[in-house]
Amino acid sequence: MITLNKILCPIDFSACSTYALTYAIDLSLKDHASLYLIYVIEPYMGDMGDILKQIDLLLDDKQTEILKMRLIKLIPDNIRTNINIGTFVVKGIPFVEIIKAAKDNQVDLIVMGTHGKTGLEHILIGSVAERVIQRSPCPVLSVRLPK
Repeated sequence: MITLNKILCPIDFSACSTYALTYAIDLSLKDHASLYLIYVIEPYMGDMGDILKQIDLLLDDKQTEILKMRLIKLIPDNIRTNINIGTFVVKGIPFVEIIKAAKDNQVDLIVMGTHGKTGLEHILIGSVAERVIQRSPCPVLSVRLPK
C-alpha cells in the first residue's frame, strides 16, 4: 500500500481546480499527508518588451499574502486544523512552476483539475494538466468536473 506524505494541488480558482482540491483534501486526510497549494501567475505576453519586468509589476508582498490567504480559505475551517498546509504563489509558466514545486518539495502526488478541452481549443491553448503529466517527477491525478 502506498502512503502519501506530500500532495501538491495547483489552484487557479476555477471550479475545476477547486473540485480537484476536494480529492487532494480527502487523500491528505486519509494518509495524514501535507497538502501544498500552488497558484501560478502567468506572465503577460501582450508586449514583447521586458516580460520579467511585467511579471514583477503584477505581484508584491501584500498581494502574495492575499493570494495565500485565498488559497487557505478554500479548505473548510473544520478540516484546516487537521492538515499541514503549505502555500506557494509564484510567477511563471504554470506547468513549469508546478513541476518545479513538485521536485523542490519532493511531493508524492500532484492532484489537479483539467478542463477537458479538445479540438482546436486544445491545440491553440494547450493543456497545463497534460504537460504536467508528461513531465512530472511523481504520479498525477487529473480530475475533471462531473457532467
